[in-house]
Amino acid sequence: QVQLVESGGGTVQAGDSLRLSCAASGRTFNRYAMGWFRQAPGKEREYVAAISWSGGTTYYASSVKGRFTISRDNAKNTLYLQMDSLKPEDTAVYYCGAESSSRVTITIRRADYDSWGQGTQVTVSS
Repeated sequence: QVQLVESGGGTVQAGDSLRLSCAASGRTFNRYAMGWFRQAPGKEREYVAAISWSGGTTYYASSVKGRFTISRDNAKNTLYLQMDSLKPEDTAVYYCGAESSSRVTITIRRADYDSWGQGTQVTVSS
């Protein structure tokens, strides 16, 4: 497993932007499929975005497509989520996940991820 630490959450107003970061341990970060998920109170953890090993392929949930951008810096072992045009319905705890067994290059399936960060709270007020 991999240690993951998220940062960058906070409280903002609708229409604002935030950038989340996720620092990962391990010497083979460039072979981890990575993703962002979120969990609102009383709801299941849901997929937000996923990125391939090289960063060349990205997938987004329909609810965030066009507003959020996932990226990674393999030299810094860091995953990012740029969130623009935030809406109150984006309020949740955001988690980064890693599939560190190198079985897949990219995945949106929560069950494929073997490591999770502690989460960072994002609150968007109207």
